[in-house]
Amino acid sequence: MPHNGRMNAPFQLRAAREGDLPAIVGLIRELAEFEQLAHLVVVTPESLKPHLFGTKPAAEAVVAESPVDGQATVVAFALFFTNFSTFLGRPGLYLEDLYVQPQHRGRGLGKALLQHLGALAVERGCGRFEWSVLDWNENAIRFYEKMGATVMPDWRICRVTGPALDAFSKP
Repeated sequence: MPHNGRMNAPFQLRAAREGDLPAIVGLIRELAEFEQLAHLVVVTPESLKPHLFGTKPAAEAVVAESPVDGQATVVAFALFFTNFSTFLGRPGLYLEDLYVQPQHRGRGLGKALLQHLGALAVERGCGRFEWSVLDWNENAIRFYEKMGATVMPDWRICRVTGPALDAFSKP
């Protein structure tokens, strides 16, 4: 039941399953709209499936389920993968995306997802757990810092994609 505009129903975290692909893609689209990047989204459940559930998965996902109209519904997700630190000589966990639907925010889902991934990083012997945040997303930055994360001011992301990647790959 809604209370003060917030849903107070319990939620459960679990590893994503193939049947969650449409919900995950829907949440990815919502995230892209929030970030004003919807024009870049081309992912479909079919294109994501081999990368999460194929013979050599490139990433993993955790979802948060909460009752919606009496039905367990995926309302949040975190998609992550293993990276590597040469300085530490150890793997790391990299959070690519985390999204909680607006009507389910303020219930601790984001914090629970981050803590779950932090525990997973420790369990897997990772040297670090990291992610990126948009510089204009001050609420997220404050939230991450309150949880103990350091926003790295001197680092910038370099990216090559699409036709530029094709050109980049040629001598």
